[in-house]
Amino acid sequence: MKFELETAIPILERTPTVLRALLQDLPEKWIRENEGEDTWSPFDVVGHLIHGEKTDWMIRTALILEKGSNPTFEPFDRFAQFENSKGKTVESLLDEFEGLRKDNLTELKSRNLTSVDYGRTGIHPEFGEVTLAQLLSAWVVHDLGHIAQISRTMAKQYKNEVGPWTKYLTILNYTPKE
Repeated sequence: MKFELETAIPILERTPTVLRALLQDLPEKWIRENEGEDTWSPFDVVGHLIHGEKTDWMIRTALILEKGSNPTFEPFDRFAQFENSKGKTVESLLDEFEGLRKDNLTELKSRNLTSVDYGRTGIHPEFGEVTLAQLLSAWVVHDLGHIAQISRTMAKQYKNEVGPWTKYLTILNYTPKE
C-alpha cells in the first residue's frame, strides 16, 4: 500500500485507545513484566512511545518541512523511557501519551501536506537520506509493532501455564531481538 496520510491517521489516532484498552486497570504484574533480560515491559513501551511523541516523529517532520535541503536528525534515544518514566503509573503514562498524540496529530493535519512534501528528505543518523513519506509510514508501523510487542509480552506471562497448546500459540514462540 502506498503511503497516504488519510489512511495513516486512523491508525495513529487509535493507538492511545488500543493501549488504554489493553493496559488500564490491570494488575501491576501484567504491566511490569517483560520477556526476559534486555526486553521491555508494557510499561516501558508506553514510556518509549511518549519519548517518541516528544522528540521524534513531529520534530523530524518539522525539520524536513522547515529547514530546507536534507536537515540532519538528532539521534533518538531508544532507552530514555527508563529514566523518564520513573515514579509514574501506567495510567499517568497513558494519559500523557494520549495528550501528546492528539496534539501531534492536530499539528500534522494542520500542515496540509502535499505529494511534494512527502518527497522531501532529511538525514537520519543511521539510515542516511529518508523521505517524509518514509518517516510517517515508519510512525504507523512503529505503533503497530509496539502494540504487537505489548500483546506478545503479556501472552508470554502464561507461556508455562498453557501446557501443550504452546505448539499452536505462535505468539509464545517468538524470540525478541531487542
